[in-house]
Amino acid sequence: MILTCFFVCVQGADQEKSFYIVYLEDQPVNEESAVQTHLNVLSSVKGSFVEAKESMVYSYTKSFNAFAAKLSSHEAQKLSKMEIVLSVVPNTYRKLHTTRSWDFLGLPLTAKRKLKTESDIVVGVLDTGITPNSDSFKDDGFGPPPAKWKGACGPYANFSGCNNKIIGAKYFKLDGNRDPADILSPLDMDGHGTHTSSIVAGDLVQNASLFGLAKGTARGGVPSARVAMYKVCWASSGCADMDILAAFDTAIHDGVDVISISIGGGPANYVTDSIAVGGFHAMKKGIITVASAGNDGPSFGRVSNDAPWLVTVAASGTDRQFRSQVKLGNGKSFSGIGVNTFDKQKPHPLVSGADIARNSKSKEEARLCYQDALDPKKVKGKLVFCLGGYGTDSVVKGFGGVGIIVESDQFPDSAQIFMAPGTTVNSSTGETIANYINSSSSASAVIRKSHEVQVRAPFVASFSSRGPSPGSKRVLKPDIAAPGVDILASYTLLKSLTGLKGDTQFSKFTVMSGTSMACPHVAGVAAYVKSFHPKWSPAAITSAIITTATPMSRRVNREAELAYGAGQVNPRRAINPGLVYDMNDFSYVQFLCNEGYKGSSIAKLIGSKSINCSSLLPGLGYDALNYPTFQLSLKSTKKPTVAVFRRTLTNVGPTPAVYNVTIQSPKGVDIVVRPRSLSFEHSMQKRSFKVVIRAKPMAVMQMVSGSLRWKSTHRVVRSPIVVYSPEEDSAQNWSFV
Repeated sequence: MILTCFFVCVQGADQEKSFYIVYLEDQPVNEESAVQTHLNVLSSVKGSFVEAKESMVYSYTKSFNAFAAKLSSHEAQKLSKMEIVLSVVPNTYRKLHTTRSWDFLGLPLTAKRKLKTESDIVVGVLDTGITPNSDSFKDDGFGPPPAKWKGACGPYANFSGCNNKIIGAKYFKLDGNRDPADILSPLDMDGHGTHTSSIVAGDLVQNASLFGLAKGTARGGVPSARVAMYKVCWASSGCADMDILAAFDTAIHDGVDVISISIGGGPANYVTDSIAVGGFHAMKKGIITVASAGNDGPSFGRVSNDAPWLVTVAASGTDRQFRSQVKLGNGKSFSGIGVNTFDKQKPHPLVSGADIARNSKSKEEARLCYQDALDPKKVKGKLVFCLGGYGTDSVVKGFGGVGIIVESDQFPDSAQIFMAPGTTVNSSTGETIANYINSSSSASAVIRKSHEVQVRAPFVASFSSRGPSPGSKRVLKPDIAAPGVDILASYTLLKSLTGLKGDTQFSKFTVMSGTSMACPHVAGVAAYVKSFHPKWSPAAITSAIITTATPMSRRVNREAELAYGAGQVNPRRAINPGLVYDMNDFSYVQFLCNEGYKGSSIAKLIGSKSINCSSLLPGLGYDALNYPTFQLSLKSTKKPTVAVFRRTLTNVGPTPAVYNVTIQSPKGVDIVVRPRSLSFEHSMQKRSFKVVIRAKPMAVMQMVSGSLRWKSTHRVVRSPIVVYSPEEDSAQNWSFV
């Protein structure tokens, strides 16, 4: 299952009014006075205190000063002109973007851990809810929540409650609209939130599998850590900005250490996007936010959650794939991809969707196995070959068909779960099957139960969103890659495996694919690093994760760093990076000024009426940011482009230490680093250096990459360097050198 990430604006029940988020200046003294201020402001446009109270749906008072309310466009415009109001932003709705994976990343059960500190780590997950009675969230051996914890848990309808593993659970549904497919409770009716939560911090569950597939010990990256669920995504409406912001506000106040959010699709604007805004406030409080890159690959320039204070995660594949054998009546066999849990199948008549159409007019749609195009009588008892996608097995089974073979070249690396005997083949194999059907009067086939095969890995998933970042030409995104293909993790018994009509398969564990699954892997690594270094800033942890990544192959992944960032996350190396690129919130303000954001728009991130970028100490260098990677966008296709980057490294390793630079320059690019050696005499000592990149002109939509490595006797601090020639609003036909 791939959960794609996009957003649409949805209006409230009253068509003339919609939900807006209103940001105010200055942090109130307490919650009561903040709410009163919000109502007073709202009253000025509503005409009365009573109307203001009826239209306001939430006050953000814990971490930042804002409120959400139902307003007409005229009322929103009036509010935006008030002295105390920083900005008024329309609410939008978004969609949701492990037995083997942690071992594959080199973090086995025997890995070094600081269990006492790890048990004090709280991971906040913003998702569809959680399944409290899942085996992954048992609290055997857990002590009480850490003393710092301020969160709460219910009671809620149909929710069995928290324990010493799940120490917080809340839901946010501020629009007040009833969702017929969900309940007002942190209970997970979808399975997505349970899955992501167990990847990041699930306890050990032996003999976990999906009907025998992927059998092993399921566990999260930090099994001893605690989980707090903030349900913001709903079955029918998706994930609202105002709910996401409320969850951030609450999670920051509750005392989480890491936030994992597998949601995306907002605007590429760092001061209006709800995840960017929430993540900024979390960062100011020392909380790192890890977010999914999105599932809009393989097109370029579609990466989401690309603010530099967020860790943006791409999805990679592991060395395991699920395949099923298809044996035709003529004796030929093929391998299809997918999860088919049905055993002991026998050959059945094989037909093409086009041959079982209701009539001649519906023949083309019948090829795709559209419900209204097929003749139910001709489907019954048949194995159907379709040029279709997700959900066609439900159509075929609903008409009494016995199974399905789907021809598709989309997402060839992730396994769809079938609700009837089924598998997916590529167009080449599909052509062979179609020819067999057309040449035989009694074509037949059988699909065997899926099995595991070993494949070459890691690789970037085809669906994983690629850079360049739509938000900034100066920041490389995604940051890092982690397993996100065919990940086995906990699920809910309240929903069938596919969620399709007629599916009777239910399981405590399931396989999912998406950057949604990759994100909690890196959130788990962030928590793992924090358990060793509790006082490190979010930027320091991000740097440790990026600079210790395992480089991935450009031969396997032609889009290179635009697909995988610094490479595959390496948990055990991340706890000892040697040096880190550290930053604070002021560094990001300097970056935003350098990017051309107006001071008035930046102001809501720090709670002041306005910021005068021209009077601020400017950030240093081309990108005005102390980031662990380097990206240069060429200014001209005819003249060379020269950029100066300035960076500062902080020693977090043993001393004394000397690091010497090694540069890998791509063709057509000269890279000079000064000084070429950095000496550190004590811990937390800082040393600065300058990188001058001179790049020859390239044709538009061309990209090259190299790297900068600081090497000591025992450590390597690696940063990728990307140079590309952009073309506005283009997402195809990139050239890689």
